[in-house]
Amino acid sequence: MIVLDLKDARPLYEQVVERFKHLILCGALPEDEKLPSVRNLAMELSINPNTIQKAYGELERQGFIYTVKGRGNFVSPNGSLKEAKKAELKQQLSELVSEGESIGFTRKEMIQYIENV
Repeated sequence: MIVLDLKDARPLYEQVVERFKHLILCGALPEDEKLPSVRNLAMELSINPNTIQKAYGELERQGFIYTVKGRGNFVSPNGSLKEAKKAELKQQLSELVSEGESIGFTRKEMIQYIENV
């Protein structure tokens, strides 16, 4: 489920956060799915439980998961999260188009490239 890259310069908790965000946004983890316990995931990944706790805290702060006392952590309903991510990507695309045009990359070339990707 989660694979960490020990050669990555980012802290382990950030990698865990990014992997879970990706799994949630792509639908691999459906709404209200129970996440592994802090202890179990830490053992599975061979890392400190505090690292997982920090990652879960960050995911909860960002609205990707919620906690139920005594039951664990669960995936939040993600409709608004997907829309927010789409808006973010649209903004990034807009900036890329502007930057591309400023160096002579035509819209036609951009569209052709996108269609080939």
